Amino acid sequence: MLEKINKRSKTNLVTYDFFNHTSKIPIHDWNLVNKSSNTFLSLDYLRALENTLYNSIKFRYIIFYQNKIPVAIAAAQLIKFNSAQLKFQEFPCKINNAIRNKLFKNLDVKVLVCGNLFSCGEHGFLYNDKIISANKAFEYLSDALRDIRKTESANKPSFILLKEFWPESFKSSDHVKEHDFREFEVDVNMVLQIKNDWNTFEDYLESMRTKFRTRAKKVLKNSNEIEVKNFEVSDIEKYAKEINTLYLSVLEKADFKIGKLNASTFMHLKHSLKKSFVFKGYFLQQKLIGFTTSFILLDAIDANHIGIDYSLNKEYDIYQKMLYDYVDLAIQHKAKELRLGRTAEIIKSCVGAKPVPMKLYVRHGNSISNTLLTPLVELISPSEYEVRNPFKLQLD
Repeated sequence: MLEKINKRSKTNLVTYDFFNHTSKIPIHDWNLVNKSSNTFLSLDYLRALENTLYNSIKFRYIIFYQNKIPVAIAAAQLIKFNSAQLKFQEFPCKINNAIRNKLFKNLDVKVLVCGNLFSCGEHGFLYNDKIISANKAFEYLSDALRDIRKTESANKPSFILLKEFWPESFKSSDHVKEHDFREFEVDVNMVLQIKNDWNTFEDYLESMRTKFRTRAKKVLKNSNEIEVKNFEVSDIEKYAKEINTLYLSVLEKADFKIGKLNASTFMHLKHSLKKSFVFKGYFLQQKLIGFTTSFILLDAIDANHIGIDYSLNKEYDIYQKMLYDYVDLAIQHKAKELRLGRTAEIIKSCVGAKPVPMKLYVRHGNSISNTLLTPLVELISPSEYEVRNPFKLQLD
């Protein structure tokens, strides 16, 4: 089993160490790179995932050193899924029928993912740009990921996937294309920019055009009977069965399911991250009918997993209430933006979120097959969507 392997990059200027468990990682070295305290790259967060998902996912970590000084870190997961799990009619990007029918028919696919399977954004790779350039950083990352692939003799992944990068990072992340990675875009991330003059939720409502403000007030009226409670670890444990049922109801509608989270994961996250992880329970007549989770980041709120009793959703506007509650949370924390993730673009745009394109990179382990990837990824494009503008004035 991979415990720790030291490798030297092709340039011989940088070395990197592999680890298969957070307990093996030198904490000081890891945190020296993660000075900005990226929650999704924090050891507390990664440990919480490990403790509950080790049966379905293998975790791999990398620390890069230059002259024995930590200059970069990466978190990756080894996953396996069958293409039968994919609901192509709802897949989060348009995929040409040729790929669908010829390449993804009852295939077992093994993938090494550098990034976070459970959150959209740049949560897989971090480097000190004051010490190494983007060009070199992504060269080292490419070398290290390919070396990890080679060590997985029993379950060698066919693909290496880097997910997902924000537009402001494209200039840097595109350097990985120099190392035989192919880029493609996925569905947009819906992001709401929080205005400086939104001090309360009422300020937010007042900034809306009449039509959308009226709609918001109707949602709040329809959901008036719902009581929202902030959960602690003990609450998550108490309602674990209901949480798993509600989460599964949402997961069943997902495009594909890999490494399903559960109440145990949420308990570990709440225990480890404390106030940085928010879990809200939604009650109707003392019955749990939904929940939301979110991460409090330095300048943003990352809306994450939810659970809903869909039989009550239409009558009580549960999902729309959740979206407005996310907005309220972002305002309370004086965040600069609220990241609502992919899918449901129209309804999210009705609360003011705008689409932000995201980019991924993929490489096949076999050089010949990798060459064939180019025309295939060109057939992948983001789904079409409509966007509403609910505000009186266009946001910057």
